[in-house]
Amino acid sequence: MTLLMIPKSLRTIILLIALMAVSGACAQRYALKNNVLYDATLTPNLGAEVQLDSTTTVQLFYGINPWSGGDKWIKHWVLMPEYRHWFDKAFKGWFVGAHLMGGEFNINNVRFPLLPSIFKKGMREEGWFLGWGATVGYQWNLSERWNLEASLGLGYVYIHYDRYKCGHCGDHDRNGHANYFGPTKAALSLVYFIK
Repeated sequence: MTLLMIPKSLRTIILLIALMAVSGACAQRYALKNNVLYDATLTPNLGAEVQLDSTTTVQLFYGINPWSGGDKWIKHWVLMPEYRHWFDKAFKGWFVGAHLMGGEFNINNVRFPLLPSIFKKGMREEGWFLGWGATVGYQWNLSERWNLEASLGLGYVYIHYDRYKCGHCGDHDRNGHANYFGPTKAALSLVYFIK
């Protein structure tokens, strides 16, 4: 799984969102961020957030895990744009937001307690997902250039998958879809401001 596996239409949407955010943010603050909780799953990730006015920002987050090893893996990529409203001022204190999410996965021999009907031990599932949710979070100022952010999201995700009986070579077992309601985001992020 590589960055080039992102469908061309999705790459175009990502580029348009980024251009709109940058063009609407003249002389505003820009931040790069990394979710250390996601790092703990060995998933490289990067977010970019742009201030639109004194109390609103937009964020684009991307994470990818292209590795497999042994008989278990959780290969995936996810893209998550988010709009945020800050109660005090941008990048300070409490915020609420709305996020979208989409991506692809290839998961082998791993069971997820929140999704027991989809991901089965001893099976490989691959497919795609789309969803949306609401976010609440808080940002603490650490210095002029650094913040720490905690956020949680709840929402809905539509998941489409194909199931195979073993890792790389398994026979196709079934295809299906699922509707998931629950946590869609958990982040503890280091935020770096670009001057």
